[in-house]
Amino acid sequence: MELEGPTNAGLRYHDTGGDGPVVVLLHGVLMNGDVWAEIVDGLRDRYRCVVPELPFGGHGMPMPDRADLTLPSIARLIAEFLVELDLHDVTLVCNDWGGAQLVVEPGRSDRVSRLVLVSCEAFDNYPPGLPGRLLCLSASVPEGLFVAAQMLRFRWLRHLPFTFGNLSKKRVSNERFLGWTDPLRRDHRIRRDLRKYLRHVPSRRQLLDWAERQSAFRGPVLIVWAREDRLMPPVHAERLAKHFESSLLVWVDDSFTLIPIDQPEVLVRELRKFLGNATG
Repeated sequence: MELEGPTNAGLRYHDTGGDGPVVVLLHGVLMNGDVWAEIVDGLRDRYRCVVPELPFGGHGMPMPDRADLTLPSIARLIAEFLVELDLHDVTLVCNDWGGAQLVVEPGRSDRVSRLVLVSCEAFDNYPPGLPGRLLCLSASVPEGLFVAAQMLRFRWLRHLPFTFGNLSKKRVSNERFLGWTDPLRRDHRIRRDLRKYLRHVPSRRQLLDWAERQSAFRGPVLIVWAREDRLMPPVHAERLAKHFESSLLVWVDDSFTLIPIDQPEVLVRELRKFLGNATG
C-alpha cells in the first residue's frame, strides 16, 4: 500500500481501495500502520482496508502546528477522517491503543457499525503498565522523547519489560522497529506531536465515564485478546465482553499485546469470520 493524503486534518493513510466492505485499522503509540501489514494482506482480497497514520511518534509527516492532539481530540479526528473519505458501515479495529472505543464515544461517529478490540487499552488502563507511564514521564522532561528514541536504537534495551519487551513475544524485527521510531529520532516536530498527546492524560474518573458511555454502542463487537497479555489485563477482555450488548470474546495463545505480529494468521482468521458473519 502506498501512503495517501494528507487529509484536511493532516493525516496520511494507506488504502487498498476497492468496493468491498470497509475495515479501518488503528495502531498504537510509537508505531505506524506497518503493524497491520500481515493483517491487510490477509483481508485485501475481499475488504477495503484503510490504515491512518496517527500522530503517535511513528508518523512520517508532522501534524499542523496548532493541531489539538489530546486523546478525545484524536478520537474526533478519526471520526472526521471517516467523513472526509466518505466511509460508511465501517468496521473499526484497534490494537494496543484503545481508540476504536473512543471514536464511538466521545468521538460520536455514526459511521462505525462494528468494533474489533484487539488486546488494547480499556476502562482506566491508560497509559498501560510501566512502559506507558515511563513514556509519559519522558514527555514531561525537556528532550526526554529525543533521548528515549535514541536509546531504543539498542536492541537489548528495546526488548526489556519496561520498553517493548512485553508487547511482542516474537520480538519486532529491527527493520520494522526502526521504521516506527526513526521519525521520532529525526524530527523535532514529530516529537512535538507525540508530546502533545502524552502530556494530557485524562483522569481516572473521566476514563471510566467514557467507558460507561461506550456501552451504548449497539453494533457487533469482536474482542480478541492475548491470554498471556502483561499490559492489557485479560480481566478487561471479560469485562468488555459483558460491557457491550452484542459481543464475542476470542482468546489467543502464545502472544502478547501485538497479536498482529505474534499471531497474524489467527487474527486474520477471526476477522474474516467476524466480518463474513456481519457483512454477509
